[in-house]
Amino acid sequence: MPEPFKNFFNPNMVAQMADHFKKQWPDFDRDGFVREAVSGFEGQELKERAHAITHAMIRYLPDDFIHAGKILRASLHPDDGADLSTDGSDADGVRGWGIMCLTEYVAARGQDHFDLSLDLLKEMTKRFSSEFSIRHFLIREPVRTLAVMEDWVKDDNHHVRRLVSEGTRPKLPWAMNLPLFREKPEMVLPLLESLKDDESEYVRRSVANNLNEMAKDHPDLVAELAARWMKGASKNRVRLVKHACRTLVKQGHAGALAALGFGQPEIDLRSFRILTPVVQFGEELRFDIDLASTGQASQNLVIDYAIHHRKANGSLAPKVFKWKNLSLEAGAGERAERKHAIKPITTRKYYPGEHAVEILVNGEAIKRLPFTLVMA
Repeated sequence: MPEPFKNFFNPNMVAQMADHFKKQWPDFDRDGFVREAVSGFEGQELKERAHAITHAMIRYLPDDFIHAGKILRASLHPDDGADLSTDGSDADGVRGWGIMCLTEYVAARGQDHFDLSLDLLKEMTKRFSSEFSIRHFLIREPVRTLAVMEDWVKDDNHHVRRLVSEGTRPKLPWAMNLPLFREKPEMVLPLLESLKDDESEYVRRSVANNLNEMAKDHPDLVAELAARWMKGASKNRVRLVKHACRTLVKQGHAGALAALGFGQPEIDLRSFRILTPVVQFGEELRFDIDLASTGQASQNLVIDYAIHHRKANGSLAPKVFKWKNLSLEAGAGERAERKHAIKPITTRKYYPGEHAVEILVNGEAIKRLPFTLVMA
């Protein structure tokens, strides 16, 4: 059984961190720090353990943040470009998961020392990631922090460049949301533009994840950006755009599909049948289609379907499901049948009565037919 993530924060790691602090500041109460930091570990999960270590740092490091910052900077591991999957700190300095606590400390104590704090987070991210803690500064001083990031996108260290795209993700998992950037994504777009052709796949994947989250609030904006980025795109950029548009593709967004080469469909839906017009809850909805190309050339098609689920108030709400992708030659046809289970799931409550299924091709709604769901 794999080791639980929370065990990255363990007494040995805390003791090693304390040794480095003591080396840089002889007055540091090493034993008191370790004792307080690990006192509640037994019942704590990963983030709780990290917070406990950070709180102990606040109590035992100097109240003067400039002095404390010098201690932290000197305690960092000299290897500032390592694979971040390394085990972490060693006799040479702090790196790996322990850095998470150091960045939290900077966020908690360094708000009034902007330049020093941003410099510390930049150095720390080379040894783990400052993507959570940088958000405190993006929220408090967004314009000033983004201005610093304009220099970071040109940094030689790919961990620093990634911090720009990862730190500005509007809904980064485990992290606080950035409501300003959710409302005004144009504040971040110039930085992502600078990173779209970054030499590092690690950075480009982060750019794609940022855009994918942005697309949940601003789908048309991201689709338009994707279309622009696809012009003259390298293989690496194409991969980035596809990953950035994955939610939009799943939703059948016509603009995103067009950007990826799935344009206005030229088809004739010759037949669309509901094979099970009455569906008993727990059984399958079955339907089939027969379509033909009316175009003069081969075309790429994404065939999806939407189930219009009945809500408690009687209205219908669509949910798009993926079906198939195909290349259809001029004049060629395609027949397909689909089975869709209507069964208990934790994320949806079903209501009896009329529902509907709709066929979508390249994001365009083609035809919709009703079916009835019986619950008992």
